[in-house]
Amino acid sequence: MLTNEEYKALKEKEMRQAEEIMANIRACRDKYIRYTDKRPITDVRQMMCSSAELYPDSPAFFAKESKGAPYKKITYKEAMDDINGLGTSLLEGGLKGKRIAVIGENSYRWAISYLAVICGVGIVVPLDKELSKDSLKELITEAEVSCVIFSGKYADIFTEMKESGETQLQVLVNMNLASSEKGVLALDELIYAGKQLICKGETAYLDARIMRDEMSVLLFTSGTTGSSKGVMLSHGNIVEDLMAAPTGYEVKTSDVFFSVLPLHHTYECTCGFLMPLYSGASIAYCEGLKYIVKNLQEAKPTIFLGVPAIFENLYKKIWQNARKQGKDEKLKKAIKINNTLKKIGIDMGSVFFKDIRALFGGRMRSVISGGAAINPEVLNGIRDFGINALQGYGLTECAPMGALNPDTAPRANSVGRAFPGFDARIDSPNEEGIGEICLKGGNVMLGYYKNPEATAEVIKDGWFYTGDLGYMDSEGFIYITGRKKNVIITKNGKNVYPEELEYYLGNIPYVAESMVFSTDSEDGEDTTIVASVYPDMEEVREKLGGSCTDDMIFKLLWSEVDKVNANQPFFKKIKKLIVRKEAFEKNTSNKIIRFAEGNKR
Repeated sequence: MLTNEEYKALKEKEMRQAEEIMANIRACRDKYIRYTDKRPITDVRQMMCSSAELYPDSPAFFAKESKGAPYKKITYKEAMDDINGLGTSLLEGGLKGKRIAVIGENSYRWAISYLAVICGVGIVVPLDKELSKDSLKELITEAEVSCVIFSGKYADIFTEMKESGETQLQVLVNMNLASSEKGVLALDELIYAGKQLICKGETAYLDARIMRDEMSVLLFTSGTTGSSKGVMLSHGNIVEDLMAAPTGYEVKTSDVFFSVLPLHHTYECTCGFLMPLYSGASIAYCEGLKYIVKNLQEAKPTIFLGVPAIFENLYKKIWQNARKQGKDEKLKKAIKINNTLKKIGIDMGSVFFKDIRALFGGRMRSVISGGAAINPEVLNGIRDFGINALQGYGLTECAPMGALNPDTAPRANSVGRAFPGFDARIDSPNEEGIGEICLKGGNVMLGYYKNPEATAEVIKDGWFYTGDLGYMDSEGFIYITGRKKNVIITKNGKNVYPEELEYYLGNIPYVAESMVFSTDSEDGEDTTIVASVYPDMEEVREKLGGSCTDDMIFKLLWSEVDKVNANQPFFKKIKKLIVRKEAFEKNTSNKIIRFAEGNKR
């Protein structure tokens, strides 16, 4: 146990280290590093306290009390008071140093629950709200969780779990209860009670010690190729990402982030939640996927973080509507004219694309795609409408940011560059320069929970081996070709990256989703590349008519696959096509599960 003097000296040392990181960034002469006026931070609590001091009356959150209600503004000071109140009550309840899980829909209450735990109570365990009851019990047990803070729909699950006596659960907190009942505490009551204790002089939470380099977050990954792993992250992992990332991408205090991705994922948690709070910006919570367009109109955000499926669907709908209204050629002409005008410094996008921009709320300046590869044509297409569109790259094990495109010069087919102070390299590149992408920096996880063997497999000499294959250009831009585990090695030793072929298939208007895999040929002498395709029936029917048969659909899709094959060497050609009647089986991150046998037929 450190003495008060020792702890004070430790925090002063951490601040000097953070100041050195920022000084090095400011001294950087990289042309893509343009925003270097960021403040040093040592941990998430210090970040939140300093943001509350810098921006006390600015809106931190825009939240809704109920479905369909108007957005309500919550300032940084109000949020900090709620965090301190909740944290104080949790400490008063004997939860110091305990593992506390948070689960539920994206909301202000989820946000302050996470922050209250990480900023002075114990270790926060964000849980996937899409998991089954049995899977949740497994993780609660594995993580030795003592308390769960949950939204109302999970009340029965966790009450039963606690009463079974088969876990370490001691305390249940319901985000949505008006008052405590039947052994379940109401979040609002805890916040109020904690504020009253602070008024009476209780400072245990306000004075809580934050150990920067110890596990403070335990996240369970949702893999597409096997069971989940527990990723141990520290305050240090997170704040190093926060300080480095916005140096190539500008975040303004006037920005409003639109939060739609699940908060338990590190992508949304770090980039769409903690990043705006570090930067003095605001967060507006979406009520759910089917409310995206409605909430965009209401919140009028400026930055939208999403996964490829969201942006690809929005972009597809824009063009479908243009075709239905007979305006697609007119839209193409407007894009061509405006792109020509922009070369001489004139941008008429606000006039030409006013209605399209209105779909995004009217103030959108940037969309950022992550989580998987996105079709570059979608990014370029959104950019044609006057909204900057770029992609980044990350993994839970890197808290999660590994690379991001600079906002001034994004490359649609690249996931970006490593951040200043971080490193990236390609391990064992082949003759095409393709090898495993490796990342190094203060954002790399502490390791896998209770799994030193798995940790040793991916962290070597400080480098994190991502399992992703790709290459880098002379300016450090990273290009991903696929997952190492997914690569198909043909009988004659050639490498086929299924993601590459899936990208080409994704450009076919009649394809909603696809998965490429391999089987042995009938004689066992060769490798057969197979494409399993789930068709976009709206597009198919528009092409073939409403009474199209399965045979007609197959022939249409095969004719398009032939066009893809025409540009591929023989060993990459798709030789078998499966047309699915049902969508692919996916994990809770909405990624196709490649090892699921049902996805191969």
